[in-house]
Amino acid sequence: MLYHHITELIGNTPLLLIDPTKHQLANVELYAKLELYNPFGSVKDRIAWGILRDHMEQIVEQQQTIIEFSSGNTGKALAVLAALYGLHYETITNRIKVPEVHDILKALGASVEILPGTSECPDPNDPNDPLAYLEQKIHAHPGHYFHTDQYRNAKNYQTHYERTAQEIYADIGPVDYFYGGLGTAGSTRGVSMFLREKNARLCAIGVVTAKGDVIPGLRNIDEMAEVGIFDRQLYQEILAIDAQDALTGMFALIRQSGILGGPSSGAVYYALIQHLQQHSLHWQRPMKVVFIVCDRMEWYLSYIQKRRPEIFQEKTADHSIWKLKAEDVQHAPTLQPEQAERFIEEEAPLIVDVRGTLAYQIGHLPDAINIPDDKLADIVNFGIPFPHERPLLFVCPKGDISKKFAFFLCQKGYRAYSLDGGIIQWRQEKRTLLRSPA
Repeated sequence: MLYHHITELIGNTPLLLIDPTKHQLANVELYAKLELYNPFGSVKDRIAWGILRDHMEQIVEQQQTIIEFSSGNTGKALAVLAALYGLHYETITNRIKVPEVHDILKALGASVEILPGTSECPDPNDPNDPLAYLEQKIHAHPGHYFHTDQYRNAKNYQTHYERTAQEIYADIGPVDYFYGGLGTAGSTRGVSMFLREKNARLCAIGVVTAKGDVIPGLRNIDEMAEVGIFDRQLYQEILAIDAQDALTGMFALIRQSGILGGPSSGAVYYALIQHLQQHSLHWQRPMKVVFIVCDRMEWYLSYIQKRRPEIFQEKTADHSIWKLKAEDVQHAPTLQPEQAERFIEEEAPLIVDVRGTLAYQIGHLPDAINIPDDKLADIVNFGIPFPHERPLLFVCPKGDISKKFAFFLCQKGYRAYSLDGGIIQWRQEKRTLLRSPA
């Protein structure tokens, strides 16, 4: 089939019926909407073009710079589209969790500005938050930027309402269950809105990351509350999945069905299998179930390599911090800020701040050292650099990531604690924070 512009390839992605002998769910017709077949590799191609399309003539005429808060698939799509029209793209982010994403964005010609951020999610009340910083930057340069604003722009979910959902309906008619990952929430909101108009009994299920864990492209439930277009009422349930289960789901999709989806797609697939195993036994007829495969696994090789090193035949510790489950980490010992302050005064623990370097420099507990969590995880897997005779206090933005380190070191015989509520709670209680020299 002949096309005349790459944007003509966005959308109209395949809907694949999964072999029931693979998913082994009773009374289920399971369909995968293969968004990885979009030309730039992900479901975000739709919203990037959906937001820009009607404004592109004006943007080109004024030679505006496209700007967005994205360190992932939206950024990749916007970078390509900007280049196609001779424009520049800037991305603002507070943390890139997968190193190759930074390299891909740079290779596509994007400018990448990494800010400290005291949290890992949009927070308009945080002066260091990328969204607040981005808006200040736009206001300081009137007319220079075009902000796609994926977290609040209604075109995000409208694009999926008008196209993605209608493609699904055109292929199979009314849908009974719909599962999707929650990042900006645009795809799940738009698709579920349309499909519910066609079947009022549609059950929409959102999938998030378990607190304290990382799945690229997904947020945890606390972070979703800060996303402008997220509407909790659209979902009958929201399921939390950890990284290890997401990879289990990802490899099941790849090896059983030949779908090269990434970790977030694996999280959605794992969640729906677990969720429907009991529900589907009681159904009187086959139910149509659809889920979104949002991107490809190749973007995330370093992420996969750290959490499943045995696949790459690499040396790994018998017990890896990357393999901890969310339910294990909940048993980590924690200290409230008031308790932590007494603990510091009485026992002089080694305080380890696991946030990014820039966030640490802006404000940290007195005497704390800084080892970002991804670097520290690599270190402790092969040898713990802390003395056994000194207690440890781990600090992160909200107290969830630090729990993982506290639990892991306790298992190794250390006295280790996590600061409950993290730097955010410590700051809210107006306790002492020091700033590093620039």
